[in-house]
Amino acid sequence: MNSLTETLPKCRTVLHGKELIQWQMQALKAGGIDEVGVVRGYLAETFEQNATFFENPRWAESNMVRSFLAARDWLSNYECIVSYSDIVYSGDAVIKLNASSSNVALTFDPNWKRLWTRRFADPLSDAETFKLSSESRLTEIGKRTTTFEEIEGQYMGLIKFKPDGWAVVDGFLHELTSDSIDSMDMTTLLQKMIELGLEIEGVPISDRWFEVDSESDLRLYESEEAPLF
Repeated sequence: MNSLTETLPKCRTVLHGKELIQWQMQALKAGGIDEVGVVRGYLAETFEQNATFFENPRWAESNMVRSFLAARDWLSNYECIVSYSDIVYSGDAVIKLNASSSNVALTFDPNWKRLWTRRFADPLSDAETFKLSSESRLTEIGKRTTTFEEIEGQYMGLIKFKPDGWAVVDGFLHELTSDSIDSMDMTTLLQKMIELGLEIEGVPISDRWFEVDSESDLRLYESEEAPLF
Protein backbone atom coordinates (compact mmCIF):
# COMPACT_ATOMS: atom_id res chain seq x y z
CA MET A 1 0.00 0.00 0.00
CA ASN A 2 3.12 2.20 -0.12
CA SER A 3 2.71 5.61 1.54
CA LEU A 4 -0.94 4.94 2.49
CA THR A 5 0.20 2.75 5.39
CA GLU A 6 3.14 4.79 6.63
CA THR A 7 1.22 6.28 9.55
CA LEU A 8 -1.90 4.09 9.78
CA PRO A 9 -2.44 0.32 9.45
CA LYS A 10 -3.99 -1.06 6.28
CA CYS A 11 -7.46 -1.47 7.77
CA ARG A 12 -7.62 2.29 8.34
CA THR A 13 -7.22 3.04 4.64
CA VAL A 14 -10.17 5.13 3.41
CA LEU A 15 -12.51 3.85 0.70
CA HIS A 16 -15.53 5.94 -0.33
CA GLY A 17 -15.24 8.13 2.74
CA LYS A 18 -14.85 5.40 5.38
CA GLU A 19 -11.96 3.42 6.72
CA LEU A 20 -12.00 -0.27 5.81
CA ILE A 21 -12.46 -1.20 9.46
CA GLN A 22 -15.48 1.13 9.65
CA TRP A 23 -17.06 -0.68 6.69
CA GLN A 24 -16.39 -3.98 8.44
CA MET A 25 -17.83 -2.92 11.78
CA GLN A 26 -20.88 -1.50 10.01
CA ALA A 27 -21.44 -4.83 8.23
CA LEU A 28 -20.94 -6.85 11.40
CA LYS A 29 -23.47 -4.70 13.27
CA ALA A 30 -25.96 -5.00 10.38
CA GLY A 31 -25.40 -8.76 10.51
CA GLY A 32 -26.34 -8.95 14.18
CA ILE A 33 -22.87 -8.94 15.76
CA ASP A 34 -22.75 -6.72 18.85
CA GLU A 35 -19.30 -7.49 20.27
CA VAL A 36 -16.16 -7.02 18.18
CA GLY A 37 -12.55 -7.92 18.92
CA VAL A 38 -9.59 -6.49 16.99
CA VAL A 39 -6.16 -8.11 16.86
CA ARG A 40 -3.59 -5.32 16.79
CA GLY A 41 -0.05 -5.42 15.49
CA TYR A 42 1.45 -2.78 13.22
CA LEU A 43 0.83 0.73 14.60
CA ALA A 44 -1.36 -0.73 17.35
CA GLU A 45 -1.50 2.59 19.17
CA THR A 46 -3.50 4.20 16.34
CA PHE A 47 -6.64 2.10 16.83
CA GLU A 48 -9.59 4.05 18.23
CA GLN A 49 -12.50 1.66 17.72
CA ASN A 50 -15.00 0.64 20.37
CA ALA A 51 -13.78 -2.96 20.59
CA THR A 52 -11.95 -5.51 22.68
CA PHE A 53 -8.30 -5.50 21.67
CA PHE A 54 -6.01 -8.50 21.36
CA GLU A 55 -2.31 -8.11 20.68
CA ASN A 56 0.20 -9.77 18.39
CA PRO A 57 3.46 -8.17 19.55
CA ARG A 58 5.37 -10.34 17.07
CA TRP A 59 3.45 -9.10 14.04
CA ALA A 60 6.64 -8.21 12.15
CA GLU A 61 7.99 -11.79 12.36
CA SER A 62 4.75 -13.69 11.86
CA ASN A 63 1.88 -14.32 9.46
CA MET A 64 -1.89 -14.29 9.82
CA VAL A 65 -2.28 -17.48 11.88
CA ARG A 66 -0.20 -15.99 14.70
CA SER A 67 -2.54 -13.00 14.85
CA PHE A 68 -5.51 -15.37 14.70
CA LEU A 69 -4.21 -17.17 17.80
CA ALA A 70 -4.21 -13.93 19.78
CA ALA A 71 -8.00 -14.31 20.04
CA ARG A 72 -7.76 -17.92 21.27
CA ASP A 73 -9.80 -17.19 24.41
CA TRP A 74 -12.82 -16.01 22.44
CA LEU A 75 -12.54 -18.80 19.87
CA SER A 76 -12.43 -21.43 22.61
CA ASN A 77 -15.56 -20.19 24.35
CA TYR A 78 -17.85 -18.49 21.81
CA GLU A 79 -19.12 -18.74 18.28
CA CYS A 80 -16.94 -16.25 16.43
CA ILE A 81 -16.88 -14.70 12.99
CA VAL A 82 -13.31 -13.97 11.94
CA SER A 83 -12.76 -11.26 9.33
CA TYR A 84 -9.64 -10.25 7.46
CA SER A 85 -8.98 -6.54 7.89
CA ASP A 86 -8.55 -5.65 4.20
CA ILE A 87 -11.97 -6.68 2.90
CA VAL A 88 -15.31 -4.88 2.61
CA TYR A 89 -18.58 -6.80 2.60
CA SER A 90 -22.26 -6.41 3.35
CA GLY A 91 -24.30 -7.18 6.43
CA ASP A 92 -26.14 -9.78 4.37
CA ALA A 93 -22.91 -11.76 3.96
CA VAL A 94 -22.57 -11.80 7.74
CA ILE A 95 -26.19 -12.91 8.17
CA LYS A 96 -25.76 -15.79 5.71
CA LEU A 97 -22.55 -16.94 7.36
CA ASN A 98 -24.00 -16.69 10.85
CA ALA A 99 -26.96 -18.83 9.76
CA SER A 100 -24.67 -21.79 9.09
CA SER A 101 -24.97 -24.62 11.60
CA SER A 102 -21.54 -26.03 10.70
CA ASN A 103 -18.66 -26.03 13.16
CA VAL A 104 -16.59 -24.14 10.59
CA ALA A 105 -17.98 -22.20 7.63
CA LEU A 106 -16.68 -19.54 5.28
CA THR A 107 -18.18 -17.25 2.67
CA PHE A 108 -17.10 -17.37 -0.95
CA ASP A 109 -17.91 -15.57 -4.18
CA PRO A 110 -18.92 -17.98 -6.99
CA ASN A 111 -18.79 -15.08 -9.48
CA TRP A 112 -15.30 -14.05 -8.45
CA LYS A 113 -14.01 -13.58 -12.01
CA ARG A 114 -16.04 -10.37 -12.39
CA LEU A 115 -13.95 -8.70 -9.69
CA TRP A 116 -10.61 -10.38 -10.44
CA THR A 117 -10.80 -9.51 -14.14
CA ARG A 118 -11.08 -5.85 -13.18
CA ARG A 119 -8.19 -6.10 -10.73
CA PHE A 120 -5.71 -8.15 -12.74
CA ALA A 121 -4.74 -8.42 -16.39
CA ASP A 122 -4.44 -12.17 -15.75
CA PRO A 123 -6.90 -13.25 -13.01
CA LEU A 124 -5.09 -16.56 -12.59
CA SER A 125 -1.92 -14.75 -11.54
CA ASP A 126 -3.51 -14.09 -8.15
CA ALA A 127 -6.22 -16.75 -7.85
CA GLU A 128 -5.92 -20.07 -6.00
CA THR A 129 -7.83 -23.33 -6.01
CA PHE A 130 -11.22 -23.49 -4.34
CA LYS A 131 -13.16 -26.76 -4.67
CA LEU A 132 -16.40 -27.91 -3.10
CA SER A 133 -18.17 -31.24 -2.74
CA SER A 134 -21.79 -31.72 -3.81
CA GLU A 135 -22.71 -31.09 -0.14
CA SER A 136 -21.01 -27.64 -0.21
CA ARG A 137 -18.07 -28.88 1.84
CA LEU A 138 -14.68 -27.43 1.03
CA THR A 139 -12.34 -30.05 -0.45
CA GLU A 140 -9.38 -27.90 -1.53
CA ILE A 141 -8.19 -24.34 -1.05
CA GLY A 142 -5.14 -22.17 -1.52
CA LYS A 143 -3.09 -24.03 -4.13
CA ARG A 144 -1.68 -22.45 -7.27
CA THR A 145 -3.49 -23.28 -10.49
CA THR A 146 -3.38 -22.50 -14.20
CA THR A 147 -7.01 -23.31 -14.94
CA PHE A 148 -10.33 -21.73 -14.04
CA GLU A 149 -11.90 -25.17 -13.67
CA GLU A 150 -10.16 -25.60 -10.32
CA ILE A 151 -11.64 -22.41 -8.90
CA GLU A 152 -15.31 -22.75 -7.97
CA GLY A 153 -15.24 -19.51 -6.02
CA GLN A 154 -13.09 -16.95 -4.27
CA TYR A 155 -12.54 -17.29 -0.54
CA MET A 156 -13.24 -13.85 0.93
CA GLY A 157 -11.53 -13.95 4.31
CA LEU A 158 -14.72 -14.22 6.36
CA ILE A 159 -14.99 -17.36 8.51
CA LYS A 160 -17.22 -18.64 11.30
CA PHE A 161 -15.90 -20.94 14.03
CA LYS A 162 -17.91 -22.72 16.69
CA PRO A 163 -15.90 -23.83 19.74
CA ASP A 164 -15.99 -27.48 18.63
CA GLY A 165 -14.56 -26.56 15.25
CA TRP A 166 -11.95 -24.32 16.81
CA ALA A 167 -10.90 -27.15 19.17
CA VAL A 168 -9.79 -29.22 16.17
CA VAL A 169 -7.80 -26.29 14.79
CA ASP A 170 -6.27 -25.49 18.16
CA GLY A 171 -5.26 -29.11 18.73
CA PHE A 172 -3.46 -29.16 15.39
CA LEU A 173 -1.64 -25.89 16.10
CA HIS A 174 -0.52 -27.14 19.52
CA GLU A 175 1.50 -29.83 17.73
CA LEU A 176 3.41 -27.33 15.59
CA THR A 177 6.62 -25.49 16.32
CA SER A 178 6.48 -21.77 16.93
CA ASP A 179 8.32 -21.14 13.66
CA SER A 180 5.78 -23.23 11.73
CA ILE A 181 2.91 -21.21 13.17
CA ASP A 182 4.68 -17.93 12.46
CA SER A 183 5.04 -18.76 8.77
CA MET A 184 1.54 -20.17 8.22
CA ASP A 185 -1.23 -18.29 6.39
CA MET A 186 -4.94 -18.98 6.75
CA THR A 187 -5.52 -20.86 3.50
CA THR A 188 -2.65 -23.22 4.35
CA LEU A 189 -4.24 -23.81 7.75
CA LEU A 190 -7.66 -24.45 6.20
CA GLN A 191 -6.17 -26.94 3.73
CA LYS A 192 -4.48 -28.77 6.61
CA MET A 193 -7.84 -28.94 8.40
CA ILE A 194 -9.49 -30.43 5.32
CA GLU A 195 -6.76 -33.09 5.15
CA LEU A 196 -7.41 -33.93 8.82
CA GLY A 197 -11.09 -34.47 8.06
CA LEU A 198 -12.59 -31.28 9.49
CA GLU A 199 -15.74 -30.34 7.59
CA ILE A 200 -15.78 -26.75 6.39
CA GLU A 201 -18.96 -25.43 4.79
CA GLY A 202 -18.81 -23.03 1.86
CA VAL A 203 -21.49 -20.33 2.02
CA PRO A 204 -21.98 -18.54 -1.34
CA ILE A 205 -22.76 -14.85 -1.51
CA SER A 206 -24.20 -12.90 -4.42
CA ASP A 207 -23.77 -9.29 -3.31
CA ARG A 208 -20.71 -7.12 -3.80
CA TRP A 209 -17.53 -7.31 -1.77
CA PHE A 210 -14.03 -5.91 -2.17
CA GLU A 211 -10.47 -6.90 -1.34
CA VAL A 212 -7.98 -4.06 -0.96
CA ASP A 213 -4.41 -5.19 -1.58
CA SER A 214 -2.93 -2.20 -3.36
CA GLU A 215 -3.31 1.46 -4.26
CA SER A 216 -4.55 0.33 -7.69
CA ASP A 217 -7.40 -1.55 -5.99
CA LEU A 218 -8.44 1.64 -4.21
CA ARG A 219 -8.30 3.67 -7.43
CA LEU A 220 -10.39 1.05 -9.21
CA TYR A 221 -13.09 0.92 -6.56
CA GLU A 222 -13.21 4.68 -6.15
CA SER A 223 -13.60 5.20 -9.89
CA GLU A 224 -16.10 2.45 -10.66
CA GLU A 225 -18.29 2.05 -7.63
CA ALA A 226 -20.90 4.26 -6.01
CA PRO A 227 -21.10 4.20 -2.19
CA LEU A 228 -20.87 0.56 -1.34
CA PHE A 229 -23.77 -0.55 0.86
